[in-house]
Amino acid sequence: MTDTEYKVLSDGRRLDVLLSEATGLSRSRVASLMEDGLCVSGGKEIRKAGTKLAEGLEVILTVPAPKEAIPQAEDIPLEILYEDSDLAVVIKPRGMVVHPAAGHPDGTLVNALLANLDSLGGIGGELRPGIVHRLDKETSGLMLVAKNDETQEALSRMLKDREIEKHYRALAEGKFKEPEGEIDAPIDRSKKDRKKMAVDPEGRPALTRWKVLAEGHGCTLLDVHILTGRTHQIRVHLKSIGHPVCGDELYGNGRGVKVPCLMLHAYSLAFEHPRTKEKMTFQAPLPEDFLKGLKSNKIEI
Repeated sequence: MTDTEYKVLSDGRRLDVLLSEATGLSRSRVASLMEDGLCVSGGKEIRKAGTKLAEGLEVILTVPAPKEAIPQAEDIPLEILYEDSDLAVVIKPRGMVVHPAAGHPDGTLVNALLANLDSLGGIGGELRPGIVHRLDKETSGLMLVAKNDETQEALSRMLKDREIEKHYRALAEGKFKEPEGEIDAPIDRSKKDRKKMAVDPEGRPALTRWKVLAEGHGCTLLDVHILTGRTHQIRVHLKSIGHPVCGDELYGNGRGVKVPCLMLHAYSLAFEHPRTKEKMTFQAPLPEDFLKGLKSNKIEI
């Protein structure tokens, strides 16, 4: 990984405020980088966070690449639905990050996999062993894990070719006029907020199909079938049609129905085993917090 360099023009405000908005980093993180001499304007280091410059001057902030440590096995309980010599299907609990990254060096799904599965180390790379696809931290549900390089390559190709069928359960804000539909809209990182993704004509193709399962008090339970795997795809697509996922603090409007969590769950996986060619289908029961959110909004399943 390489360092990231941000270039902005001063606008008369404090540099920590300006740079925080431009980079998506916290003001304290920006201030720390400035103290380390990583903020420069006109060839001179600017170390004080509260510095204000005349408008129009170029300011460069360098963010060092994170030092990635090789993840270690951790004795974290993990529900394994299936395992053989080639692959495993596990249930990721809500709140667990998939692989180690800045801010989450341990306690991840990868750390748990290394302790719970045999012969996993190094498959697909030391930093993300066995990981074929990912789920957001606050999304629970099924994940497919490769246990050798041949399976890793095969599953990655199958995902790309849409040969792995993935369905989610999502509780969305509002009522839908149609019983089912499709959202075909490209997704890219938001130009307004780097922490978010957004529908963007210049983004990568993304296709989501939805079907109404039940209606509740100001919300609708959906079966969501994603045919591509873009970051935050379901959350962005449902937001784009005016029906954000309930409990979504990043993409929601903050005025929706009350729920205990992000109401999004990777419910089912169907695929052909890359070695045996057996058709495999798995389902992950809705977790208790999801069921609680449904019940509180008058949805019985």
